Amino acid sequence: MEKCLVFFITSLKGNETVLAKLRSSKRATLSEINEDLLEDAFIENKQALDMAQIYSNIQSGMMDTFASVISNNLNVVMKQLTSISIILMIPTLVASLYGMNVPNFMENSKWSFPAVLGISGVLAVIGVILFRKKKWF
Repeated sequence: MEKCLVFFITSLKGNETVLAKLRSSKRATLSEINEDLLEDAFIENKQALDMAQIYSNIQSGMMDTFASVISNNLNVVMKQLTSISIILMIPTLVASLYGMNVPNFMENSKWSFPAVLGISGVLAVIGVILFRKKKWF
């Protein structure tokens, strides 16, 4: 639609130039009826050009609005993905601290792995609850 309006405006401007040259031409001796027709064609061309420019401006505004809506939706999606990545970072942090090659207090316990999983799960659930309270998630 936008391309069509651009082509239409360009054509109307070309027509305006041709009509202006016809109007100012001294070689063409036109009868009174033809002069009236030429004047009417000039006025109609001007009105068509104005209408095409108005529609082009309206469509430009609609495209800007559409781009704003898409940008807003993208921001909402990015906010949700960031929240999810923060929640997933918590268990990763706990597991990476437990898996370091340094001695810790749980390395010889048979309950150490379930304890790390439990701590990771509890911290992730607390993170989800906090995010829900703040309406971030």
